[in-house]
Amino acid sequence: MSEQPPVVTRFAPSPTGTLHIGGARTALFNWLYARGRDGKFLLRIEDTDKARSTDENRQAILDGLGWLGLDWDGEPISQAERANRHAEVAQQMLADGTAYKCFSSQDEIEAFREAARAEGRSTLYQSPWRDVPDADHPDAPFAVRLKTPQDGQTLIKDRVQGDVTWGNDQLDDMVLLRSDGTPTYMLAVVVDDHDMGVTHVIRGDDHLANAARQIGIYRAMGWDEPIWAHIPLIFGPDGKKLSKRHGATGAAEYQAMGYPAAGMRNYLTRLGWSHGDDEFFTDAQARDWFDLDGIGKSPARFDLKKLENLCGQHIAASSDAALLQEAEAFLTATGQLNLTEGQRDGLLRAMPHVKERAKTLPELLDKARFVLESRPLDLDEKAAQTLDPVSKGILTDLTPQLQDASWDRDTLEEVTGQIAAANGLKFGKLAAPLRAALAGRTVTPSVFDMMLVLGRDETIARLEEAAA
Repeated sequence: MSEQPPVVTRFAPSPTGTLHIGGARTALFNWLYARGRDGKFLLRIEDTDKARSTDENRQAILDGLGWLGLDWDGEPISQAERANRHAEVAQQMLADGTAYKCFSSQDEIEAFREAARAEGRSTLYQSPWRDVPDADHPDAPFAVRLKTPQDGQTLIKDRVQGDVTWGNDQLDDMVLLRSDGTPTYMLAVVVDDHDMGVTHVIRGDDHLANAARQIGIYRAMGWDEPIWAHIPLIFGPDGKKLSKRHGATGAAEYQAMGYPAAGMRNYLTRLGWSHGDDEFFTDAQARDWFDLDGIGKSPARFDLKKLENLCGQHIAASSDAALLQEAEAFLTATGQLNLTEGQRDGLLRAMPHVKERAKTLPELLDKARFVLESRPLDLDEKAAQTLDPVSKGILTDLTPQLQDASWDRDTLEEVTGQIAAANGLKFGKLAAPLRAALAGRTVTPSVFDMMLVLGRDETIARLEEAAA
């Protein structure tokens, strides 16, 4: 029994735009499939549209994949730089008789289509040059077209869509080389996939019709076809193709909103793929479980609430050190403050107390604001209102009691409880001015968590400042 070749997948974005969330999921599926099988995940930049491709978009795509943690093998391949190789294959097909020279002008082709539309006929152009011998060719510019079989069917054995057949009479003799000698996208894709050793083409189902035409090139060249897997597109909550009207659609936008990469990976993996009833899973589990058989045929709907829920679970489950690293990367990516060493240490100490129930990194940092700010604190309006003369007097009474107290939760609860009782209050009434004094606001983590994170000296200094 022959040994199966190693799995090679690829992601092939065009730098005419940044990384769309649908493209990010396609890249993720390819990455998971390769990484789960000790295979290779390759990156090809399809930059043949020189007018619309930009270096900025190319970098944005690389940055987006980097944020999602989707590492690729080797250097990214530029499709534009391989134009000579694409043309070489077209010339080989000409020599083999599987392609031919077409001297029809664009005006002639358009005139044919206009007449066909007017008469209600198919606008599929059948070139009159298909079987004209070389001796009868004019000395004029020509395109190179594939000789597509004119009868029978083309079968796509697709791992997601099942068997899909196209009548060959519905397929045109597609152009491989334009009359200026430049290769078409359809030719370039097939040549690149073959030369890169791609074994599995996992891409959006909007390319399904392309597969029927591209198979003709594989067969004309005698190349093995890859395994096809055309995945459904992502829809918005209204059941229409995901677009700007639904909100953010770019990976960079979700990074800037502070969604953690692990949560985003988990959510995008579950978007159109399932493993039983599992919703929350780790990267290792995703790599082990992911298979093409688990991909559904119907479009998946993007649900922001589910994304937030999963991201919250990943933040809570992350190690404190990993969260600190991700928070710093978020601050850098969004051009916000660079943490000082003291802020980093404080945030790390605060992490166990602030990561529960935070769904995004901004929420996490907002909860940790008390340890990131330095005195004098800038009190918000509600906090300032809680620090009335009575509350300031109680804080003045509390401060000396904390000077020599053991700095553990039980002791702090006992001391503050005694001060509250001595003033005829329940602790809840004392909590608001304590929050204001320690954090400059009234919605914060637990008062005692903040005291433990800040330490004795900083806690007392903040209480004294608020009382004054």
